[in-house]
Amino acid sequence: MTTSEHNKSQRRGMVGSYTRMWVQAHGALEDLLVDEHPPTAPRPLKDRLQVFQGLATFYLKYLQIFRSLEAVYDQIVHPQKRRMVRHVLDGVMGRILELKNEMVELEFSEFHYFDDVLQDLKLTPEDLEVPIPQYFVREKMRVLRDRQKMLAHVMAKGGHIEQVEQEVSVQTMCLEEAVRVLQVCERARQGRLRHRFMKEIRQAEEEGSQAKSQTPISTLDPDQAATCIQKVWRGYSQRKRTRRERLEEMIFLGMVPPEQQQQRPSVAQLKAQQVETTRRLVQEENEAEYQRALVSIKESVRAVDGPDLRETLQEQIRQWFIECRDATGKFPDFPNAEDGGSTAIFAQKTPDQVAAELAAKEEEKKRKDNINKDKKGGKDRKDQKKDKKRRSKQKKGGKEEGEEEEKGWKMPPSNFLPTVVEGNKMYKDVWQGRDETQNFLQRFDAQLVREEKRLEVEEEVRVQVDELMRQEVKNLKLAVDREKGKKKKKGKKGGKKKKKKGKKGSKKKKKKEKDLTADRTLESLYEELVLEGFLIRPLNIKLSEYIGEFSYLGTTLRQADIEPMPSLSDVRQLIALYGILPLGSQSVHQKAPLMKTLLLAGPGGVGKRMLVHALCTETGANLFNLSPRNLAGKYPGRSCLQYLLHMVFKVARQLQPSVIWIGDAEKTFYKKVPKLEKEVAVVNEILFSTSLPG
Repeated sequence: MTTSEHNKSQRRGMVGSYTRMWVQAHGALEDLLVDEHPPTAPRPLKDRLQVFQGLATFYLKYLQIFRSLEAVYDQIVHPQKRRMVRHVLDGVMGRILELKNEMVELEFSEFHYFDDVLQDLKLTPEDLEVPIPQYFVREKMRVLRDRQKMLAHVMAKGGHIEQVEQEVSVQTMCLEEAVRVLQVCERARQGRLRHRFMKEIRQAEEEGSQAKSQTPISTLDPDQAATCIQKVWRGYSQRKRTRRERLEEMIFLGMVPPEQQQQRPSVAQLKAQQVETTRRLVQEENEAEYQRALVSIKESVRAVDGPDLRETLQEQIRQWFIECRDATGKFPDFPNAEDGGSTAIFAQKTPDQVAAELAAKEEEKKRKDNINKDKKGGKDRKDQKKDKKRRSKQKKGGKEEGEEEEKGWKMPPSNFLPTVVEGNKMYKDVWQGRDETQNFLQRFDAQLVREEKRLEVEEEVRVQVDELMRQEVKNLKLAVDREKGKKKKKGKKGGKKKKKKGKKGSKKKKKKEKDLTADRTLESLYEELVLEGFLIRPLNIKLSEYIGEFSYLGTTLRQADIEPMPSLSDVRQLIALYGILPLGSQSVHQKAPLMKTLLLAGPGGVGKRMLVHALCTETGANLFNLSPRNLAGKYPGRSCLQYLLHMVFKVARQLQPSVIWIGDAEKTFYKKVPKLEKEVAVVNEILFSTSLPG
């Protein structure tokens, strides 16, 4: 087998494996959607434990689908498939956040424990970890690089090079290295203690030997001396061999990493990195080719099919004119663009039905105009108030009766389930039975692009044809029916009134929204915030580096009416759910339950600052530091502080996503700094100054 054939077979295997993963994920999703939408309306649940078990089961199942779809989206290179997976992936992410919000409202707690549900579903605690999609940062890598260059340039311009080096050059350490450092320190301590004990023993032996120094020294036989030397040497060599064999066994079992692995990556790791780099390049090439095809295919469809579509639409609309005239005796009014234009004509309706709908709409407009005139004239206001009161009483009575009839918990409507259902339907209609055996390179499908662009061209042509047909209907009415357009004057008056209302609304908006930095560019605001130290560079920390174990007894303790202490794993999951997922996806942020702020509370050294930097690293967000210590003495006075906040929020909106960090937020409410805190601050400054190099 040649090298090219081997690469093709390997790529075919990769495509097949991730395609199978995609198929399995949609199979699990379809089963889950059946449970979400049962054929009969479910009864309200009254048992709180049963409700939580159902929500937790849905949550864990969606989490597994989320993990599979994220891996598929990251690995496949087909541009149209990636868009399909991305659509469903955003919907699944949003649904997970909705279920989490429902569990919080049910139990009045941010922390939930799923150890019993994990056992029922035969899952491990690792399956409970919230995966972070890699496209959050990868798809905006160019923007992040340009932003980092601009940040470095501004800080170098302001003479902050040393500060940048100190912040960035943080020595990271893996778990094995940290354990090894602790072992060295502990062995050194034990060695010092052992040295002290041996020194005391040696002194005691020297004192005893001095007492026996008067006795004659006995000499050993040469054979006995050689035997003693052999014993010592054989013991030393055997211990050395045993130590080496034990190390080899531990490396084989995977309990100790080999020395070569610490120095340089293995061949398998290098090959995996090479495959990943190649895959990223193929993804970019296929995406660029797909974008070019969107433009070229649309132009070809517009040039080839556009004239035929225009003629066909005009003939159909003219035929509709003739049928309506034969049925009603006059030419119909052409629907407005707001009503859909010609799409309302061809919605599988007869000319009589369309004419009846248009006549009904005209009658409703006349009735509304008459009601508005009556309101302006002040007629029947008392009757209108009475009717409103009756309607409100009826509505309230209906709600109360409904609440009495249906007590219990029901699944609220979802903003993301329609997206998931739509994505699953598109997968079944387009990709489930599609033959991709000949598409080894996983390039775009030109037929699907042509169908999509044909619909867009048809819509564009329809808008143009509608304008022509409206004018043609007017000419026909003037020529045949001799109707004069008296309604134009009313329309003009109405338009003037609407314009006046719009002007009043715009004046109010201008009064509310005052731009304090209208005369400044975004680059100047960005530079000022960087130089003043409010916009800082986040440290390169991943959320996975925040290591913590899973709470295995959470459910057991809660059943015993004991509130368990949240574990670090729970904190890591909440940061991913409440911070990273909404910031990383714009569609999820718009529809998901809004979470504006996060409060990280705890003693010093538990990792609050680390979580903030991890949140910015995983989403590529800007980090604004508005801590009291950073604000002290920079923008004094209320007006200056308002100006600073305006700058921060303006830059944060323009350069999304952004994170505003207020460390030690409780210090802003101090009337007087406590003495203990002053002493601690002095000690920290001394320790920090002594720990700096040089």
